[in-house]
Amino acid sequence: MPAQLVSAQDCPQAPDHSASFELLFQQIQAAETEWAARLISNQMWELWAQAPNEQAQAVLDRGMSRRSGYDLTGALEDFDRLTAYCPLYAEGYNQRAFVHFLRQDFAAALVDLNLTLELSPQHVAAMSGRALSLLGLSRTDEARAALQAALALNPWLPERGLAAPGGPLAPNVNKDIDL
Repeated sequence: MPAQLVSAQDCPQAPDHSASFELLFQQIQAAETEWAARLISNQMWELWAQAPNEQAQAVLDRGMSRRSGYDLTGALEDFDRLTAYCPLYAEGYNQRAFVHFLRQDFAAALVDLNLTLELSPQHVAAMSGRALSLLGLSRTDEARAALQAALALNPWLPERGLAAPGGPLAPNVNKDIDL
């Protein structure tokens, strides 16, 4: 059991990895294979998952473990605790959004994804999660735009197939044609 979380004033600022992300985005955009892109993506996840301190890290890790074990209620409790303790740590909201998404509560996921992106505007995983949540809410045009923004940063996202010809988020080329 992690140490008791006290209050938001006790949570330090999350590490600033903006320079590292800029380099990683350049590398992933230049990647020649899906395998190379996956290795770079893993480096991004390592940075996103660095919580502001040991207490926050313990709660994040436990919540992610619970989510992986499909204890979605327990994971949600942990991510609620984490976001209350570290309200400026984007990954807490992103992880809670993922739990909401798995529960098919797309509206709640969207709220947390928007908070994630306010704190970390280039969080490409949150951008693609936002696209999937919008799609789940049948907001296809917004989902398409959200996915295109994510793919501009990381063209190797697994969700890229949704934007391929015939996919549900493929560019709508007939939209402007009068019939």
